Amino acid sequence: MGAQAKSFITFFVILLFSSSSCFGRKTGDRNFKLTSKVSKHSHHKRGHAKHNGDQLVLNVDDFGAKADGESDNFQAFKKAWEKACNSLESTKILVPGGKIYYVKHINFTGPCRSSIAMEIQGTIRSFPQMYDIPRRLWIKFEDVRNIDVIGGGTIDGNGEVWWKNSCKIKKTKALTFNNCTNLRVSTLKLVNAQQMHVNFQDCNGVEASKLLVVAPEQSPNTDGIHITRTLNINILDSVVKTGDDCISIVNGSRNVGVRNIVCGPGHGISIGSLGEDNTENHVSDILVKGVMLTGTTNGVRIKTWQGGSGIARNIEFEDIEMRNVSNPIIINQNYCDKNKKCQRQASAVQVENVIYRNIRGTSASKVAINFNCSDSVPCRNVVVDNVKLSGQAKGEKVEALCSNLAMLSAKLNSAPTCSMHK
Repeated sequence: MGAQAKSFITFFVILLFSSSSCFGRKTGDRNFKLTSKVSKHSHHKRGHAKHNGDQLVLNVDDFGAKADGESDNFQAFKKAWEKACNSLESTKILVPGGKIYYVKHINFTGPCRSSIAMEIQGTIRSFPQMYDIPRRLWIKFEDVRNIDVIGGGTIDGNGEVWWKNSCKIKKTKALTFNNCTNLRVSTLKLVNAQQMHVNFQDCNGVEASKLLVVAPEQSPNTDGIHITRTLNINILDSVVKTGDDCISIVNGSRNVGVRNIVCGPGHGISIGSLGEDNTENHVSDILVKGVMLTGTTNGVRIKTWQGGSGIARNIEFEDIEMRNVSNPIIINQNYCDKNKKCQRQASAVQVENVIYRNIRGTSASKVAINFNCSDSVPCRNVVVDNVKLSGQAKGEKVEALCSNLAMLSAKLNSAPTCSMHK
């Protein structure tokens, strides 16, 4: 194992120890079963078409990659991938450590004939200019089964020039996994994405762990990890510090585990938004456990648009610590991103079977709990158990506001308690 990978793993052991110990109990005792076992690959020495045990090893340098600060390494990466994808034996693609490889964009497309590990020990970096990127996806893995993306290296979106322009123009996601099955993403640093850092869409059987995701607090739309239409996914043991949601879970996602996460700065952890433009959206079976949020603009949030339909159900937030968090707990079925009030509509995404358990800390806002539910499709079966939030100053009290809850179970050991508003 290289020195960079060793230091990366040591960093996570130290940083996540404090997070997992916040409540004096082990987090992650409930886990979601993936569709198959993920493979494990060891590090190796550099070389072209060498074998490491039963594994073919391909070094991108031997396919023409140049870490010279100016070459576009698209072709070299593509050639290495094509050889790996067509191999009948398990293959590892090595991006060597201590080097920076610039790439304008790259698609790693399957299906492939055997399992592949992409081991990134060095840095893959975007060029520092705005330019056209196909489908607005800088690095994409698509239609691949049994793939590991690992290595202790860095994926750098070089996004500053993109942030200075409108987020609505040429917005680009840094790393996307589309229609991948049995996927492991681990021990990587992702920094300064053009827009979103990691995007899982239409995947099944995912483990993402030991990730460090970093962008400036003021960088727009730089979500850390985004999950859409994805089943059986675990996000584990990671640190996310960005300018938008640390983790966002949207339509079509089911059986999602988020455990042992350090979040902040950023916008917290969001379910949604759901139901925009009168669409039907569904999410279910989501566990968020063992999370520390610091200085975020929201804590744990469920947000849906008026006029949508569908359902968000079986969602549990457990063992969470808040430090100076604005809006720590939110359900908003009347979400609207316009400056003026949105027109009231009769339909909404149903929110039901939501549990908040063992949540403590400090709120930077007067209202610590805000259940702003729809008057036409009220929230159902919301449980608040052992939630203790206070203001930042000693003895400072905070409020809870609750509207249109069909059933709320608030345990006596929780504070603040709800004031019902119509």
